[in-house]
Amino acid sequence: MNDGGQRRYGPLGRALVIIPTYNEAENIKPIVTRVRTAVPDADILVADDNSPDGTGKIADELAAADSQVQVLHRQGKEGLGAAYLAGFRWGIEHGYGVLVEMDADGSHQPEELPRLLTALKGADLVLGSRWVPGGRVVNWPKSREMISRGGSTYSRLLLGLRTRDVTGGYRAFRAETLQGIGLDEVASQGYCFQVDLARRTIDAGYHVVEVPITFVDREIGDSKMSRDILVEALWRVTAWGVTARANRVLGRKSS
Repeated sequence: MNDGGQRRYGPLGRALVIIPTYNEAENIKPIVTRVRTAVPDADILVADDNSPDGTGKIADELAAADSQVQVLHRQGKEGLGAAYLAGFRWGIEHGYGVLVEMDADGSHQPEELPRLLTALKGADLVLGSRWVPGGRVVNWPKSREMISRGGSTYSRLLLGLRTRDVTGGYRAFRAETLQGIGLDEVASQGYCFQVDLARRTIDAGYHVVEVPITFVDREIGDSKMSRDILVEALWRVTAWGVTARANRVLGRKSS
């Protein structure tokens, strides 16, 4: 629980890097190779949403050549949140002690993962943060940076969170943290999925640490960001914030 990091943490156990994919045929092999080089002891789970460009087939070939790569084939494009939830459940069922979120497009640098895992030795969740000292973004247009910074700031203020980067998707969880925040109740999907997990973790009293990262905009393929994703994030975060404030006034526990 959130005791300022004073409690004693057990060993991390095996780490599983979950990489959701949809039409990432050009990116999946390079990112898997980089993860295997950066953290040789970690396993990888590619959660593919039946990509029409053949990403799943390429992932199968990588898995056939490397026993530390697994592939979770999903029926169709159901959103980032659903892919991660499926990956979390798969990892917990297979006994992993650490579950890592990582994008397939190279925006999350695998070479920085050892720092996140080191920080997790004294935390329940480690966020790879763009907005703490030492963190930065590369090759983003100002408009995209403003959306991301604004989304984090709005979420932090409305939900009363102290973490600087609540929308970032480069994260390392202890398995027991995920088991303790009610994954079965998570319904959010896109941009706000990360906000949802962060607020649940913090509200449950777990200790969260932010580690600065360099976020590099994708060079190959198309961004999955859309107007619908932003709209979902806005209304869900607003609803969570209003509900939390109302519960505090009424003396009820937030859900």
